[in-house]
Amino acid sequence: MQAKTFLKNDLGSKKPGIGFWCTLPGTSTVATVLSTGGFNWALIDAEHGQITDKDYFELVTTVSSLGASPIIRVPWTEEWMIKRALDSGAHGVMTPMCHSAEDARKIVSFSKYPPIGTRGYGPMFCPPVFNVKGSEYDAGADDNLLVIVQIESKQGVANVEEIAKVEGLDVLFIGPFDLAKQLGVPFGGEEHEGAISKTLAAAHAAGKTAAIFCSNGQIAKKRLDQGFDMVSIAVDSACLAAEFERQLTYVTGNASTGDRAYS
Repeated sequence: MQAKTFLKNDLGSKKPGIGFWCTLPGTSTVATVLSTGGFNWALIDAEHGQITDKDYFELVTTVSSLGASPIIRVPWTEEWMIKRALDSGAHGVMTPMCHSAEDARKIVSFSKYPPIGTRGYGPMFCPPVFNVKGSEYDAGADDNLLVIVQIESKQGVANVEEIAKVEGLDVLFIGPFDLAKQLGVPFGGEEHEGAISKTLAAAHAAGKTAAIFCSNGQIAKKRLDQGFDMVSIAVDSACLAAEFERQLTYVTGNASTGDRAYS
């Protein structure tokens, strides 16, 4: 099973996690992006994307077959939503708006089988994703899963040191756009960057992976240089829109807008 946990393996070897946001159902786009190489994870976005749990298995199997770890972001911190994502074979689950250590403990519990947690048993679609027998999946599921929470609120930042210490939690993932809005501060300003730095430090102090959403490669490189372990570099739908806009400007005669960054 460990041979297929691409992101967890790379993070354990101190290699950066480099991924992208998948918001579109269907496998054509995600397969095309992954065929370029260089990615070890892809976020399957069921919170803000046009993806529901009926799309999970197809996307998960495609991503994992192309050498990257499928991470599903569920719409909210609900036990049944986390269970559905895990039972599709996801290598990890990301939950939005983790405000406290108690939130984090619940998320860990929802993600792990008894006696550690409360995850219901029914992983019939997981073994083929990892190319293992069912018994091997059962034995390794808890240890090979990535439990990821998003720090993107005022409460989350205030409690981030305690959140980071929660046993079984693997990754603290900053949602910078929500964070700025929730804090009521300018994006990229001193207070915003201070909250980001605080979360980075708390994650590393607790031995956890520090991750952050980035809307383009330039920002991602800056965050890696800052010390982050895991970054995204783009959103599929935003890239499509930006490229079509860029090509259209050549036709209309106004080619000065350049590439745009999206959240």
